[in-house]
Amino acid sequence: MPTGNSLDNLNTLIRERWPNSLVNLLKIAGEVAHGLGYPIYIVGGAVRDLLLGRTNLDLDLVVEGNGVDVARQMASRLNSRLVVHHRFGTATLHADGKGLDIITARREDYPQPGALPVVQPGNLQDDLLRRDFTINTLAIRVEPGPFGELVDPYGGRQDLDNHLIRILHPRSFTDDATRILRALRYEQRLGFQLEKATAETMHRDVTMLDTISGDRLRHELELILKELFPEKIFSRLDEVGAMSRLLPSWKGDSDLETRMTLTRQAAPSSSLYLALFIYQLQPADAEHFIIRLKFPHKVALILRQTLELKTKLPLLDRTDLLPSNIYSLLKGFSPTAIQANALVTNLTQVRQNLHLYLDKLRYARLSLKGDDLMAMGVGPGPILGKLLDRLLEAKLNGEAPTREDEVRLVKSWLAT
Repeated sequence: MPTGNSLDNLNTLIRERWPNSLVNLLKIAGEVAHGLGYPIYIVGGAVRDLLLGRTNLDLDLVVEGNGVDVARQMASRLNSRLVVHHRFGTATLHADGKGLDIITARREDYPQPGALPVVQPGNLQDDLLRRDFTINTLAIRVEPGPFGELVDPYGGRQDLDNHLIRILHPRSFTDDATRILRALRYEQRLGFQLEKATAETMHRDVTMLDTISGDRLRHELELILKELFPEKIFSRLDEVGAMSRLLPSWKGDSDLETRMTLTRQAAPSSSLYLALFIYQLQPADAEHFIIRLKFPHKVALILRQTLELKTKLPLLDRTDLLPSNIYSLLKGFSPTAIQANALVTNLTQVRQNLHLYLDKLRYARLSLKGDDLMAMGVGPGPILGKLLDRLLEAKLNGEAPTREDEVRLVKSWLAT
């Protein structure tokens, strides 16, 4: 097993940048694994980000041996909660408010492009080789003695220094084309660039995205939307031809950056980002996108309602609309769909009416209930519902701000 040299010992860096509670947890992990005769390593993104000076305390530990045994002994020693996944040889230890994943080193083989891999026990090199890019193959030893020693069998440190995204082998994108989306996500997040052969392979294999299930594509899209500037990643996906694999009708969208910028000003949720992402699509194209990526019902409804409301915006472009009219037009729509349209429209009156609903009208509630009206002499049946609707309309229009006003109005209607 290749190991780092003394110049690559990160002991001091770890103690400077990670909290003492986490360092102590790692020391215990190293002691337990050492007692069992197992090498143990921190792997992946946490190592990469430590070397880049970025905060990432989401640690994975890989054990060359039985990771579950290490996790069990740690849980016993710390009196902490443990969740074991026997099928994968992994466990999650919950200690000091942190979740620490402890993984048995494994190798992966892909029976066919886009399929989930077949997993077998392996060593550290096998476990690192199954990862996506060289910058994510760095590992740090955790056992006493070599604690903090960097392990770099695939040249990840050099690529990190040179700001390069490099795949580990020529079949990487064929085996798992979601790596195309991740490569461009890391490229934009870190300010790196694709290594030349990696970029060429990506262009060659971009059609392999067709082999990926909708669920996995949706997951990658959701991760992109969590990045600081998702529109930059979408632009790069368009450049390499990946956007057309997600959306066959995609012809570019010159206003996408503007919409995403507006979204960031509104404390965005992933659903709001998605609503703005599909805003320029035709309904049929949006429906293909929703079905292909298997969006959950709630999200799919928001996306469909966003485009439906877009067609109704001219109805809101009037200064003479009463609040009750605005309420009637919008009450069936998701607040996220309404917010998306409010962000995009360049019609001032429409935006004002949308915000009036979002900020005030949708929260309107009557003080009187059906039982109250029946106690005032209203019989059960359709008339009761009609009176409640009429009363809510009056409240929305400022005619019955208090309970007393509601009572007064109902009595006046019953007297006529």
